[in-house]
Amino acid sequence: MKRPEVLSPAGDLEKLKTAVTYGADAVYMSGKKFGLRTFSGNFDHDDMKEGIAYAHSNNVKCYVTMNILALEDDLALVNDEIDFVAHEAKADAVLVSDPGIFTRVRDVAPDLEIHISTQASVTNSEACNFWYRQGAKRIVPAREVSIAQIREIRKHIPEDLELECFIHGAMCMSYSGRCLLSNYFTGRRSNGGACAQPCRWGYTIAEEKRPDEPLPIEQDEHGTYILSSKDICMIDHVPDMIEAGIDSFKIEGRIKGAYYAACATKVYREAVDLYMKDPEGYKTDPRWTDLLEKVVHRDYGTGFFYDAPSDNAQMSYDRTYNKPAFVVGVVKSYDPSTDTYIVSQRNKLYRGDVLNIMRPEGYEEPVKAAGLFDMDMNPIDSMPHPQTDFRMRTDRKVDLPPMSFLSRDGDKDEGILPNNI
Repeated sequence: MKRPEVLSPAGDLEKLKTAVTYGADAVYMSGKKFGLRTFSGNFDHDDMKEGIAYAHSNNVKCYVTMNILALEDDLALVNDEIDFVAHEAKADAVLVSDPGIFTRVRDVAPDLEIHISTQASVTNSEACNFWYRQGAKRIVPAREVSIAQIREIRKHIPEDLELECFIHGAMCMSYSGRCLLSNYFTGRRSNGGACAQPCRWGYTIAEEKRPDEPLPIEQDEHGTYILSSKDICMIDHVPDMIEAGIDSFKIEGRIKGAYYAACATKVYREAVDLYMKDPEGYKTDPRWTDLLEKVVHRDYGTGFFYDAPSDNAQMSYDRTYNKPAFVVGVVKSYDPSTDTYIVSQRNKLYRGDVLNIMRPEGYEEPVKAAGLFDMDMNPIDSMPHPQTDFRMRTDRKVDLPPMSFLSRDGDKDEGILPNNI
């Protein structure tokens, strides 16, 4: 069996470096135009060149999304962006869904690898073979394609045509993500990258002649969220995914934060490596589920890998995100002269707080923040201001390499920032 690639989201330069540190084989990213996540930080040209160079120095590939459904005005600007992505930033591939952009990539950068986005709604082997004949290297099938169908597709496509599937994160409620709700309600272009996610809103019913008398739908005490999809979580099904012939495990989440990217990348990296090392003896590690439960997410499900949309719509009836952990800091370095860790603060932290540790390799038991200091080693009782550097001394010796995350369970403070930062 071929070892699948772990493909992680890189919404900005920090998230890219985090994903690389936590074991990604590849990352996907977007410039300021032509991608479908304009609300993530994304990359200007300087950051894209820096990020791709950093990833390549760590043997990690970079794919740039250019998967909008292009309007005529977009085509007037796309050639320059393709030229930059291919020849200056030196990306490894671009993701496209629009045949027009596909054609432009072939014309401007004929040696640049092209991956077909899930937005193209590829659901069968003939469609895969069509794109292969045009020169595509990889297909991201529509999310509606099941594991059984992926196995059949794999039998009828060339061996060197790769399949990439989303295995973790949020799903769009519309077919292959093709949605017009955002356009209708807010004027934001769903398939141009500016979706406002109205599928996540709560809804009531109003009778035509009584618009001021909405009727609740008694799904639960909070209302109804009939358009809101569950998040995919396939950590318990990694063997099925590998044996089906999936070449790349894609983690959704460019809008989510560095902590999310770190946790999801670490978990699927460990799962893939463990299975490839010993398929017969493979067992899931309960610590993987523990980590995935700590990141911002909606109720988890398995998407349509095992259930057809008509059988199980994978709707989430809870309007809230699950976020039981709060990141309080990211380790930058260790200073042996003071026996302190230099930490970049993310949420309020008190001296004496018990902190969970998440690091690139291995696991640590919780530690106590036995001492907090400003950068001049003046003792302090708390750190109230995000993005401030401080020093921390723990109650016991622990290994906290750079980019280790410190978090605590629960929400201790009013107005605390969630862990999607």
